[in-house]
Amino acid sequence: MSKLKERVVRHSPSRGEGSPDIWGIYEPDTGSIQYICADPETKKAALIDVVWNFDPQHYRFSTESMDQVLDLVRENGLTVEWVLDTHPHADHVMASAHLRERTGAPNAIGRKVHDIAELWREIYHMPEAFDPDADFDHLFAEGEKFRIGNLEARVMLSPGHTLGSITYVCGDAAFTHDTLMQPDVGTSRADFPGGNTEQLWDSIQDILALPPQTRLFVGHDYGTDGRDEPMWEATVAEHKAGNRHVKDGTNREDWIRRRNERDDTLPLPDRILAALQINLRGGRLPEAESDGRHYLKLPVDRF
Repeated sequence: MSKLKERVVRHSPSRGEGSPDIWGIYEPDTGSIQYICADPETKKAALIDVVWNFDPQHYRFSTESMDQVLDLVRENGLTVEWVLDTHPHADHVMASAHLRERTGAPNAIGRKVHDIAELWREIYHMPEAFDPDADFDHLFAEGEKFRIGNLEARVMLSPGHTLGSITYVCGDAAFTHDTLMQPDVGTSRADFPGGNTEQLWDSIQDILALPPQTRLFVGHDYGTDGRDEPMWEATVAEHKAGNRHVKDGTNREDWIRRRNERDDTLPLPDRILAALQINLRGGRLPEAESDGRHYLKLPVDRF
């Protein structure tokens, strides 16, 4: 859980032709950053990793985060063209299904969500659960290209945090989800089911091979002892010069050992068992039962 309690919005303006406008919207309960990526010319936009607020103490949902994102869309005269997620999140519930309904835009995620769904069917002992082809309008393949207005975007497969995480690259911006953290924090964990530390290293190296002035937008920030405001943007050059885990000169084997040792100390996120069961349905709850209520199935003594 984040120790940063304030909702924060920042605009990272376009740098010129082929460069998108980016708005980052900080969600303090989970330390998540939600993004709007827009073509300055056409005002067409993609929403990326937007949160459907979930209170794990009372098992209640609310919509303040997606409402805030859509308010920004309206205030800036944008039209939503895509609803995107980088992976099925473990620490927050995705707003994908709601945003598809509210905007009319198609929702999408990476094609390897099929493999993640198969893994979690076994964990939940729900062999017939989850149908990504029905719950997402598009499943992106590695290297696939698409457009946000007149801007070309492409998909990089970035496994490690999950086996199907993807990075969206649009002009001089890349949305790196749960691979990198801010340079003063380092990198993200790789110990969830399907995660792999060696793959995470390789994915990070692929991201850091992007042009030096590429703006990297991370998925989370929880603050540090010396920093009490959320941050989520740094360039490839800044990460290579100063990321405390993977700056230039870092030894691969040393990083893998440190990452594994750190991950062994981390608790299970308090939303994971609810979130994955919903996110693998594209952000939908299971069908209501005969009493009109929705129910989740939680494995006991599994982790």
